[in-house]
Amino acid sequence: MFSITVKNIIKTYNGVKAVDDVSFDVKKGELFGLIGPDGAGKTSLFRILTTLLLADSGTAEVEGHDVVKEYQTIRNKVGYMPGKFSLYQDLTVDENLKFFAAIFETSIEENYDLIKDIYEQIKPFSKRRAGKLSGGMKQKLALCCALIHKPEVLFLDEPTTGVDVVSRKEFWDMLAKLKEQNITILVSTPYMDEARLCDRIALMQNGKIMSVDQPENIVNSFPKLLFAVKSKNIYPLLEALRTDKDVESCYAFGEYLHLTLNEDGKLQAVIDIASRYHPEDLEILEITPTIEDSFIRLMHEQKEVNHGK
Repeated sequence: MFSITVKNIIKTYNGVKAVDDVSFDVKKGELFGLIGPDGAGKTSLFRILTTLLLADSGTAEVEGHDVVKEYQTIRNKVGYMPGKFSLYQDLTVDENLKFFAAIFETSIEENYDLIKDIYEQIKPFSKRRAGKLSGGMKQKLALCCALIHKPEVLFLDEPTTGVDVVSRKEFWDMLAKLKEQNITILVSTPYMDEARLCDRIALMQNGKIMSVDQPENIVNSFPKLLFAVKSKNIYPLLEALRTDKDVESCYAFGEYLHLTLNEDGKLQAVIDIASRYHPEDLEILEITPTIEDSFIRLMHEQKEVNHGK
């Protein structure tokens, strides 16, 4: 059974397709990630699915309900945490929780078991105004408010953007616990390292879905050997390798360059090529691709397809 079904959704702003013929399904109880950079179309898609925005064309259902015809039913079944902190900053933690509980005609006590693990972390600040909380605490409060009516589907739009590393980890630990309660979770993030924490992911760029699969399957489908090259003069080396006839792709990745060859070759082939430009001071090794490597490759393939048109 699918909690979310999206078919051929298109949304255009001033002639630019923010969401371009997007289709995917999210299974009941699944933690599904929309992975992509800012401007990929994630927020527009979230607003369509939470009935805050109308698509130009296509259809979508949440828990079997059409997002246009049955928007009120959907609003009672979902929890939504937008990317920007949107609670009442002049109300205290407790006042915000009570307010959102009252909107859904429930109470903190009625669904306390659902938010207990999260609420216990912000309880010491229950009388503090929301605007005075740290970034991590604001996110936890926002999550509590999104859960207070016990939703069947939880929409989280870039919930960890701008949050410190420790708070990011704590937040994903909380999502794992919520998943155990059979709540369907659709989360978007620009952080590639968070993709591996999802059951399945959709890689999104320029309004298009490039791939939908389990994170490990996307990584395992990387078609070529991937190598990492390091040098003190890394930027001249990057420019040289990008123009080399034997190099298929080369891009900066932290302190290394990641590259693939046009013809499948072993480590020695990369050593020979890189040595043309920097015969000394080279560190070269074969590596396992990451989600980010797969994303970059898919993005380049999409550019080639568009250029071919």
